[in-house]
Amino acid sequence: MQERDFKPYGPISALTLGGGGLGQVWGETTREEAIATVNLAIEKGINHLDVAPMYGNGEAESVVGEVFRGKEINGIKITTKCRLGTLPDEEVYDHLNSSLTQSLDYLNMERVDLFLLHTQLREDDFQLQVLNNHRDAVSTSLSCYFNAAIPAFERLKAEGKITIKTPFQIDSINEGKEIKFINIKNDDEKTEKIETDIILGFFGLIMQLGPIAEWGLNMDKKTIKVNTENFQTNKPGIFAIGDICTYPGKLKLILSGFHEAALASVECFKRARPNEKYRFQFTTSSKEIQDRLGIKK
Repeated sequence: MQERDFKPYGPISALTLGGGGLGQVWGETTREEAIATVNLAIEKGINHLDVAPMYGNGEAESVVGEVFRGKEINGIKITTKCRLGTLPDEEVYDHLNSSLTQSLDYLNMERVDLFLLHTQLREDDFQLQVLNNHRDAVSTSLSCYFNAAIPAFERLKAEGKITIKTPFQIDSINEGKEIKFINIKNDDEKTEKIETDIILGFFGLIMQLGPIAEWGLNMDKKTIKVNTENFQTNKPGIFAIGDICTYPGKLKLILSGFHEAALASVECFKRARPNEKYRFQFTTSSKEIQDRLGIKK
């Protein structure tokens, strides 16, 4: 098993065993088969297990707890999560602490190595395209995040249950082809160096346009109006696809984004290579694309 030096974990396997299957999210199995899966993963060199309470209502965590019952877990890293949603500020810490305590009980452990917030972030007035009436259950508003969630995680940190660095931003990365360390900086300009060779970026529904709002684009609140023929804005050569764009009948779905990207890319090709003919190719029949993807027949 290949390993990566992932600080502060130290050496960690290039593959992680996720808890969805253990919790029977992807289909029915047995506790015995799930336990055998964990044992086989460890035997093959996987030393990071990623679980969450919502993976089978604690079943994935219980499987891991059963595997390690009465055993040492030296070298094995455990990640679990908490689905917060948007709660009154005074309830956030109790919810996070209760979730972590319950997870530790299922896992038969005193601590985990990583505790993640398992909900998307959104601006307070952001409306979901579907199931908006469940918005507070499936997403965390920015006001709840900044006013209550961050202080709650800080409190958990102070109690020795987690380690967190916030509100820091990445300031710089070492030069060279390989990542060796990053420098982070907080709002007070305080910097800190962290040795690592992996950076994981997580994005929520925070639609902040920044300088784009000053480009003179046709705006509709915080979205950009586009021509649906090629998803170009009112400024020639500037395109917008995904949640940032709007047009009659817009659906904020990943599938819609694929459609928008395809039409925009054709127009971008025409602008970038006006003297070349656009040629469609398909992964099922194009040897050139299959070679690029490493597909061997």
